[in-house]
Amino acid sequence: MYRTKLHTFLLLTSSVITLFCSCNKAYKGDNYTAYFGGEVTNPNNPYILFCRNSEVIDSAKIDENNRFFIKFDSLTPGLYTFKNEPEYQYVYFDKNDSIMVRINAKDFDNSIIFCGRGDQKNNFLMEMYMKNEDDRSKLFDAFDYSITDFTKNIDSSYASKKKFYDTKKDAVKWSEDFDKYAKASLDFHHYAKKEMYPTAHMMRTGEDIIENLPANFYDYRKTIDFNDIKLCSFSPFVTYLTYMLNNMSTIHYHNHYTPLDLALRTNINKLNFADSLIKNKAVKNIILNNIAFTYLLEDQNMVNNKIFLDTYHKYSTDKSKKNEILKIGTAIQMLKIGNVLPKVELVDANNQLISSDNIAKKKTVIFLWTDNLSSHMHAAHKKILALKALHPDYQFIGINLDKDQDLWKAKLHDLKYAGITEYRCTNFEDLKANWAIMKVHRTIVLDQNGAIKNAFTNLFDVNFEKEL
Repeated sequence: MYRTKLHTFLLLTSSVITLFCSCNKAYKGDNYTAYFGGEVTNPNNPYILFCRNSEVIDSAKIDENNRFFIKFDSLTPGLYTFKNEPEYQYVYFDKNDSIMVRINAKDFDNSIIFCGRGDQKNNFLMEMYMKNEDDRSKLFDAFDYSITDFTKNIDSSYASKKKFYDTKKDAVKWSEDFDKYAKASLDFHHYAKKEMYPTAHMMRTGEDIIENLPANFYDYRKTIDFNDIKLCSFSPFVTYLTYMLNNMSTIHYHNHYTPLDLALRTNINKLNFADSLIKNKAVKNIILNNIAFTYLLEDQNMVNNKIFLDTYHKYSTDKSKKNEILKIGTAIQMLKIGNVLPKVELVDANNQLISSDNIAKKKTVIFLWTDNLSSHMHAAHKKILALKALHPDYQFIGINLDKDQDLWKAKLHDLKYAGITEYRCTNFEDLKANWAIMKVHRTIVLDQNGAIKNAFTNLFDVNFEKEL
């Protein structure tokens, strides 16, 4: 398959290859010039972002021929990501690499093929990624198996991919630094399956298998360097660590906990384990931030959020202005019952800017929606119309999260949900920072004075009407 894709790629982009071939010259010892370019069909947006450790370090506009090109006067060897948002993938650069990529953004991962100086190791990463994805899709039935049969199943899969890894490593003769990522893409997918097994087996069969696991079942944990700064943003490692912390933090005898309290206790356990396992401050902060963001994305309880954040602050040393968790924590504190809802800027259908502190003239329900989640959009508006009929003393305000004013206005015309006041958010980052909005399933209830009754509720909660 990859040979066919590469042959097609070479025929389609010969002019760009000519440019890249000119890069295969001798470089001076201190020259770290590198090139990255290619072709993106059906792009999601007009730019390719080039990033390292989640920071954008360069960007390129996709031209009318769907091509882009970046020259780096000095590029440090290592692992990077390239994005045509919302999709992304990894690309590894050795010194003076000149790498071209072809992408169909409608089938982002499946379509990627690299060419040029440095292509073989990057094609290996993509092939390993696709093997792991294919393996993941076939995995669920294996969770039903006994420990012995499950182990045979995943060991067989690992052996096949290990052979592929060994063959490519011998042929390409890649660097020791790249091998860190190559080996991680092989090993951590395998380890993740073992971490998932007890919980998945319990969910699928009802059998609690924890106490029957062999004593050496998790011995590989002893070989992992949890303080490796190079792996802390690499998806196979982060995914593994997520499953491992989930596994270690699971509370097995929890019938007397509510779902919210169980989520809180489980995620505080994750913070505790992360603190005990990881000593490197930079790595620890990244992992703590991942745990915190995931938890706060799901939890809608003001009291639990505060308890969780108190534990997070005890362990985290990341006090930077860029820390999303600090911003969210600050926003949550501003959303206490009785507080005035912090001001954000909105726009109405007439393109008039509206301050949010001018919209709550009586008791108010504020809900969110986006055209990207069509089922939620329609369900939310229908639920609001039903509530409006039952609670005429309330006004109901929908805030759209999409960026395009004209498309939003067209959608409002199509929806025709009369009696709902509609605004569009002009800056989602501002909304996130001030109202702690991290997902569309958030509803805010205000009293007759515009003060907060509940800023963390859900329109589809079975008890939502009690808020009114």
